[in-house]
Amino acid sequence: MNTKNSIKDLGVRAKKAAGLLANISNDQKNKALDNLKKNLEFYSNELIEINKKDIDNAHTMKLSVAMIDRLTLNQDRIKGMMKSLDDIMNLQNPVGKILSEWERPNGLHFKKISVPLGVIGIIYESRPNVTVDASAIAIKAGNAVLLRGGKDSFHSSQKLNEIISKSFATAGLPDNSVQMVATSDRQAVDEMLRLDSYIDVIIPRGGKGLIKHVKEKSSIPVIKHSDGICHIYVDKEADLNIAKKVIFNSKMRRPGICGATETVLIDKTLSENTSDLLQNLIEAECEIRGDDYVKSLNTNFKKASEEDWGTEYLDKIISVKIVEGVQEAIHHINHYSSGHTDAIITQNSKTFQTFHQQINSAIILQNASTQFADGGEFGFGAEIGISTDKLHARGPIGAEHLTSFKYVIYGNGQVRP
Repeated sequence: MNTKNSIKDLGVRAKKAAGLLANISNDQKNKALDNLKKNLEFYSNELIEINKKDIDNAHTMKLSVAMIDRLTLNQDRIKGMMKSLDDIMNLQNPVGKILSEWERPNGLHFKKISVPLGVIGIIYESRPNVTVDASAIAIKAGNAVLLRGGKDSFHSSQKLNEIISKSFATAGLPDNSVQMVATSDRQAVDEMLRLDSYIDVIIPRGGKGLIKHVKEKSSIPVIKHSDGICHIYVDKEADLNIAKKVIFNSKMRRPGICGATETVLIDKTLSENTSDLLQNLIEAECEIRGDDYVKSLNTNFKKASEEDWGTEYLDKIISVKIVEGVQEAIHHINHYSSGHTDAIITQNSKTFQTFHQQINSAIILQNASTQFADGGEFGFGAEIGISTDKLHARGPIGAEHLTSFKYVIYGNGQVRP
């Protein structure tokens, strides 16, 4: 197979589809998504069986527990994808919205109107659900999408793409609205990254190596995220019951996702409460790596190295440090954070204001789990990823973020002097 020519052909077809999708009604887009929802349920058992091939391969390759968790499809996760589709269908049409309008003294009337971006290239690794979420969000925003899944989820993603194509075709969407690169050859990624005549934006979703490679090689604008090195600071005016509950959920609900907390900072005035705050984690066999004081509390705790403070574990490991107040916490977070999600546990609104004004991250929470860093939880239906960039979008990327805008100007014979 000539990878270069085949990838270009996908780009050509995607651009043609995008031109048609830009004018498809919201009702027709929702019909396509409803078809997909029904077909996910119909093919759910078959999907789970096919997914087992990817899981078996993952065990053979000795992938981490977190990676295998990301790969796994079961009835609950398929139902989760179906719920996301419901949520996306219920969103307002993000295309054709009048974002603002005004009139100039010369009588010209201006409108700023939302329009699709065009063709979205999604490069992702181990999460088969991204195949559905990315396709649904892109279509809702009137975009064609070109998917390149990783080898780890190859069988699952190919089957999902087959279901998506069938569902969308039945609703009358343009041919090639969603296409998938049918190879796990890494050369295909590089070919995609050079298709700036056909692809309008690239969104990579995966590990540090993938993000770095895409950033360096792409001739197309990229919306990306760095590591999810997320923090919780327990302020001196924290409700300790809230702190204990939030810390546990932030780490252990799903340790392998980018919104999982990796570091807990505890105000020095609460240092005597450290063991209690960590008790649930200890009982769940989460490894604790701490500074000298924290390590001294339990013989099973390990000494945190400098590297630990900047590590995204994606596992049942957490680093813990005692800090001298909110300013030291802010300094630590801004130094080590990846700009993804950080939280403070405090009952003091002024302290929270200081925290969120000085922390340079996309998502900042008060008294809530960092695992709310998710497009579905934001009311976006789902997400393609979480951007730690500041242009073109930041935080969870939903349908409304896959639009641009144009200016439409109404005149009556005006000429410029």
